[in-house]
Amino acid sequence: MHYLQNLISELDFTSMGQAAARVVSVLLCLSVHETCHGLMAYKLGDPTAKSMHRLSLNPLRHIDWFGLAMMFVCGFGWAKPVPVDPRYFRKPKQGMALTALAGPISNFLLAIVLMLCARLVYSFAPYSELWDAVFTFFLSTAILSIGLGLFNLVPIPPLDGSKVLAVLLPDRAYAQLMRYERYGMILLIVLSFTDVGGNAISGAISAVYGALCNLIF
Repeated sequence: MHYLQNLISELDFTSMGQAAARVVSVLLCLSVHETCHGLMAYKLGDPTAKSMHRLSLNPLRHIDWFGLAMMFVCGFGWAKPVPVDPRYFRKPKQGMALTALAGPISNFLLAIVLMLCARLVYSFAPYSELWDAVFTFFLSTAILSIGLGLFNLVPIPPLDGSKVLAVLLPDRAYAQLMRYERYGMILLIVLSFTDVGGNAISGAISAVYGALCNLIF
């Protein structure tokens, strides 16, 4: 019993709480992102995601456990891609671009909602450690959501930006780009570990977050 009491007393519950909040933030941002991919595809006529129960904010339907671990290790990660069948779209290339774009846009909208919630806490909640933690959670999750949205706009397969870029490419160039999609993840991991482009992404996140702060606060 004394051993258990000593063990508990040595635990850093602040760090554990921060880690738990980080996990919740990641799951929220990824779930919204993937669900909105599915919703856009469904709106455009593709029932595939709906039939596979992916139109849900339940994170267990979207988690790729290795991708989740990579988000903590490398600073970026991924969820299970929402299945999309472009044959259902009247214009497959444009349909894929809109479906892809729905993910990043949802992250920017989520960030705005979270920052509005933070503003309400700041303006009306009495100061306490609990409300301070809630305020911090809203803002840190907003920053994470902005980062996820911006990162996915990078035009490297399989990120959403590559499918948005495809609208501007001739069919032959688009087909060649998609042929190398399986190598894109390797490239992204290498870029992450070498921090190539990290400053650009960080600067973009700061710029978007700063602009939203000026509008909301």
